[in-house]
Amino acid sequence: MSREKRQPSHGEGREALLEAAVRVGARRGLRGLTFRAVAEEAGLNNSLIAHHFGTRDRLLAAALEWTVDRLISAADLSEYATDSTAFREALVRNVLSQPDIEIFQFEMVIEATRRPELQDAVRKLYGRYVAALAAGRAALGAEDNPGLNLAMFAALDGLTLQYFCRAITAEQLSEAVEALGVAVGTPSGTRD
Repeated sequence: MSREKRQPSHGEGREALLEAAVRVGARRGLRGLTFRAVAEEAGLNNSLIAHHFGTRDRLLAAALEWTVDRLISAADLSEYATDSTAFREALVRNVLSQPDIEIFQFEMVIEATRRPELQDAVRKLYGRYVAALAAGRAALGAEDNPGLNLAMFAALDGLTLQYFCRAITAEQLSEAVEALGVAVGTPSGTRD
């Protein structure tokens, strides 16, 4: 059932199209992400997609960047800087709260293995996440260790993928994140 097309207010169309692209990509896969499918999901005319993004690849890149902005700002891990337990709980809540965004990102990562032109966008995605994790760890008083930051994010990314594939439960995800925190050590002066 298609949604009724509406005229967006100024600035609303681009945001609605990005949200719709993420939902369509998460639910149908990137092969099912067409201008028509996105426009129907957003309840907008598909000519707006061409107006805002020009091409499907630019829509995908913009949607990927939009998802990273949303998840990093939603997590705002800086507020948990003195409490490592709250920091880990916030990470898990962030994963569980917006599954379409996470699944869309995994779709983009997989697609980038087949389409080299998407690899730069995926590298930026991972770079921003590792930087956000490093900033959160630094706020907790952890020593800067780029290799450890990368390894920790890779573990978190893998756990997230396992959760969305239903290989592990939300409880197992939470336990694994807790175990990861214990394995890398809690900086002194933080509550655990």
